[in-house]
Amino acid sequence: MNFRPIKLMFPALLLSASIASADTIPTYHEIARVKLSGSQGWDYLNISPEAHRLYITRGTHVDVMNLDTNKIIGQIKNTPGVHGVALAEELNRGFTSNGQNNTVTIFDLKTLNTLGTVSVGNRPDAIVYDPATKRVFTMNGGSDNSTAIDASTGNVEGTIALDGRPEFATADGKGEVFVNIESKSEISAIDATALTVKATWPIAPGVGPSGIAMDSDSRRIFSVCGNKMMVVLDADSGKALATPAIGQGPDACWFDPGDHLAFSSNGRDGTLTVVQEESPDQFSVVATVPTEAGARTLAVDTLTHKIYLITAKFTPAAPGEPFWRRKVIPGSVVVLVYAP
Repeated sequence: MNFRPIKLMFPALLLSASIASADTIPTYHEIARVKLSGSQGWDYLNISPEAHRLYITRGTHVDVMNLDTNKIIGQIKNTPGVHGVALAEELNRGFTSNGQNNTVTIFDLKTLNTLGTVSVGNRPDAIVYDPATKRVFTMNGGSDNSTAIDASTGNVEGTIALDGRPEFATADGKGEVFVNIESKSEISAIDATALTVKATWPIAPGVGPSGIAMDSDSRRIFSVCGNKMMVVLDADSGKALATPAIGQGPDACWFDPGDHLAFSSNGRDGTLTVVQEESPDQFSVVATVPTEAGARTLAVDTLTHKIYLITAKFTPAAPGEPFWRRKVIPGSVVVLVYAP
């Protein structure tokens, strides 16, 4: 991964009995904008509903925001090229994936002080914690593998070869980790205990998967793809069940089990696609919420159901320059907060 005015959504009429009825589908609206300092870009967001904190990766450091006050309360420093943050809250430890120097920073969740660093594979991108094995997994985009770290000791316990370049990953909480293989348009299922790949499934017609999320109860995986679709798969068989349409330029996906809703943040379009899990086999787009261009990553507070996105104003793109390579205008970085 590389680095509103109308805010109302209109629920679609559901065609069948559903897990959450049409009357209960939230209508999201912007409630706050939190300005961040500096001109650094960003990548993944992560959230701790219990600790009321949002972790915002900023390239050289991680900003930590209090969700009650919307104030930055501290930083995790010296995280060069940071992409993601994993949280092992029962161990009071957090982990950052530092893509520039191929390391993971371990930090104290209460003080935000660094506890140590661990060398991993090349260009670690996504990072995820599996509570069943108490292991942290980095997805190394430069070496097509995953590094497994004992979250308690910081020791590297193994390296798992993958079928191609990994993108984002999610854990089911029961000992399996699922990762998008962006370069092959696949999803691999990792046995977090044996440190082996159990299965690799194609996600056609999805192409270029990035963000991934999961409903662990129904065993459904949501993978957002660059060709404007969210592929929903059975986590046991790998069978594709649905392909709801999303916007252009997605880079993150999140599932809110309380509302049975999956979200795709679409940075090119400046939209948020909301997909309802009507049943374990039926999924439909119930809203497209206008956000802002560049808002391609998100996090959802599963206690308050608030949604957090981040974007900025950018300099014009140079001829032939990719959209995401534009430079951030200093002072324009902002966290967008939406509430149901």
